[in-house]
Amino acid sequence: MPLDQTPYFDYDDEEKESEGKEMGFLDHLEELRWHLIRAAISIVFFMVFAFVFIEEIYNKVILGPAKTDFWTYRMMCKLGNLVGAPGLCVDKLNFELMSREVSGQFVMALTSAAIIGLVFAFPYVFWEIWRFVKPGLKPSESKSARGAVFYVTFLFFSGVSFGYFIVSPLAINFLVNFQIDPSIKNQFDIGSYISILATLTLACGVAFQLPVAIFVLTKIGVIGPDFMRTYRKHAVVVILIVAAIITPSPDVTSQILVAFPLYILYEVSIIISAREEKRKLAEEKAAGITD
Repeated sequence: MPLDQTPYFDYDDEEKESEGKEMGFLDHLEELRWHLIRAAISIVFFMVFAFVFIEEIYNKVILGPAKTDFWTYRMMCKLGNLVGAPGLCVDKLNFELMSREVSGQFVMALTSAAIIGLVFAFPYVFWEIWRFVKPGLKPSESKSARGAVFYVTFLFFSGVSFGYFIVSPLAINFLVNFQIDPSIKNQFDIGSYISILATLTLACGVAFQLPVAIFVLTKIGVIGPDFMRTYRKHAVVVILIVAAIITPSPDVTSQILVAFPLYILYEVSIIISAREEKRKLAEEKAAGITD
């Protein structure tokens, strides 16, 4: 059951006692402060856990896309053999990782642990934010947003997985094997590698929140399903451009692998927008507000 399915105002004794009482501005700030503190504690907890096992995490997870035996590369090779495109096989990653500063590896260990802590604490962090926001919603709004924590978390981890297993390996493979001249060797600082991996992975996690964003925009009347259907062709072009940028390889198969999930999210967003608009019209009709 999603985390936000608990009874209204039934989080702890303090909230039960304050039920029905109007809170002042300072009271809201105090409540927000405690929500943020608990969220920060969860991030630190996962950060410490990740730092304890940082060697295993680096070897098997963070440096995974930098190795030719990575799961994605093996699947790409199988797909290439299946469709007759041997160029999909990744036999070599032409680069070396280096640490050019005395504290470089230690700083990267802390940075990586912090990123991992943020990723794994995300469900709880969002739940804390949702607990603060939900009491201010109208009953109808709270009902329509039911399951928000579950859907946001599911989309976030789906996006992170997509970024880690699809986007990052494709981008890294292209960038490290691209050469202006064979005499130029690719020796990258570990910080540069971590930056690309984290940026692409987290960016996909955010991008996969498109259905949630469309739901909110539809609810406040900024966008609607008719608009999205009208500009569907334009959206497809934008998606293909984004896929081409993410996978700058001339291989069409790689671009399709990236573009297809993004297009599916767009179609899902249209369905969500249409349902929310239909619900709004039904409520307005029931209230006698329709023109």
